[in-house]
Amino acid sequence: MLELEFAEHTDRGLQREGNEDFVGHVLPESPAQVRDQGFLFALADGIGGHEHGEVASKLAVETMLAGFRKIPKGIMHASLLPKLVQEANAAVYEAGHAKKALGGSMGTTLVACALRFDSAVISHVGDSRCYLFRNGSGSLLTRDHTMAAEQMRLGILSQSDSRSNQDANGMSHMLTRSLGFDLFVAADTITVNIIPGDILLLCSDGLHGYVSDSDIERIINIHPGLDKAAAALIAAANAAGGGDNVTAQLIRVVGVERMGLYRGRPYRLL
Repeated sequence: MLELEFAEHTDRGLQREGNEDFVGHVLPESPAQVRDQGFLFALADGIGGHEHGEVASKLAVETMLAGFRKIPKGIMHASLLPKLVQEANAAVYEAGHAKKALGGSMGTTLVACALRFDSAVISHVGDSRCYLFRNGSGSLLTRDHTMAAEQMRLGILSQSDSRSNQDANGMSHMLTRSLGFDLFVAADTITVNIIPGDILLLCSDGLHGYVSDSDIERIINIHPGLDKAAAALIAAANAAGGGDNVTAQLIRVVGVERMGLYRGRPYRLL
């Protein structure tokens, strides 16, 4: 049976008056739910410079969690998560239209991770990230939906110049995709196999924008306890300036149930 442990920390940082990040999770209540439903973790970052960002991030995460709690038995996460992201987008979009009459607007990023059996499905929109750490080495599973990231993928901006250029012209905050601004949004979704000892990190750009990937990896490696590791990540972001809200959600895989698929149905591998 899939076994996990997790920790999550969020902080407004040193320069913001409020916290526009929001984080949440759904944990199964029985062994049957572990197999039929699984676990869900979600994190959203209300877009800075827009009113009601804190409302948008909370609404997006809570819509994801509510939808996940109602899923039919055995539904595949790879098909489910994009639908839940779209439901979250619609909720934020509709709430934003209600605010527009008063001169407001709403938007948010969103990253979610659902785990069941021996796999994790990650779906995201925006620049909130998901990393996988295995045997002490980390890899980025998501790709930022920002102008800077798009220019790097096209070869217009080199990786070595990206951070300085982003700091100089604000490109790190120019999203090419987010929730709440159009009626429909396309979420990037991937599936990865997980093994005992793996650690997944969901975080807002208040972390990865201030702390390098190598330092994130180092902090996780020197703090075996997830709660202390999450707190240390927050502290590192604040020590680097703390110019943004910062959130870290860490999930460690303790045990997995190896599964195969036959005609779309999972079966246990001996």
